[in-house]
Amino acid sequence: MLKTRILTAIVLLGLFLPALFWLPLLAWASIMLGLTLICLSEWAGFLQLSKSQTHVYLAVSAFLGLAMLFLLPQLGFHWFFYHALQVFAFATAFWLIVVPVTLFFHVFSKNKGINAIIGWGLMMSLWLALVAAKEVNPYVLLVIISTIWLADSAAYFAGKQFGRHKLAPAISPGKTWEGVFGALLAVAIYAAVLKVTGAVSTWWILPGLWLVTVAGIYGDLFESFFKRRANLKDSGQFLPGHGGLLDRVDGVIPALPIGMCLLFWFHYWQQAYSF
Repeated sequence: MLKTRILTAIVLLGLFLPALFWLPLLAWASIMLGLTLICLSEWAGFLQLSKSQTHVYLAVSAFLGLAMLFLLPQLGFHWFFYHALQVFAFATAFWLIVVPVTLFFHVFSKNKGINAIIGWGLMMSLWLALVAAKEVNPYVLLVIISTIWLADSAAYFAGKQFGRHKLAPAISPGKTWEGVFGALLAVAIYAAVLKVTGAVSTWWILPGLWLVTVAGIYGDLFESFFKRRANLKDSGQFLPGHGGLLDRVDGVIPALPIGMCLLFWFHYWQQAYSF
């Protein structure tokens, strides 16, 4: 199983990096839309939608995504980014306000319609962020995603080695506070490396990546909450040795919209207060 997981990860990385830096925006957006729809189909499994309900759910989502792809070259990226930024702001509020309350009280709506709309909103914000980040600067996307991957790995090893205090035993028994601190430490080192090597120009990268890391933890726990309620171990079987695609991007779903909001805020702050 470990060999399969490693091989799958290598293949994914080998496909992801060339696509990120070399594909035209529309080609990238189309592929990311397809992957987002796979995540949405796995979300439908959490809600235990029927086959016909899932087909309608995905068809409507695909139609809206394709319509936006059609409009993108017509109206331009600035139009796209302006409207996407509003979605990112709502997603940020959801992840930093609604989700912490949900996880603390261990309660969330069981209405399939409401949860279908929420899932659609979350996956759409992910797709918009994947498209916007590539166009703004592919390295931004790479830094945010690598932060989540690094945090996940550090949390796993720190938790395995030092884990004593459970983070959310009713939702995800394997996660520990020691794992969280290990993730934050690893991300702090990563931020320092980015600053010292000149990859970024400010130490604000540290609190920014810490916020992204915390958001990724929320995303992981929120997905685990829905999986546990649906009595599922994995979101699917899309990736050999890894389970579903949603299992691999649960931390990225909140991290990217929040990262894009932070990027916009920092850019605006620099413009407004530069002398």
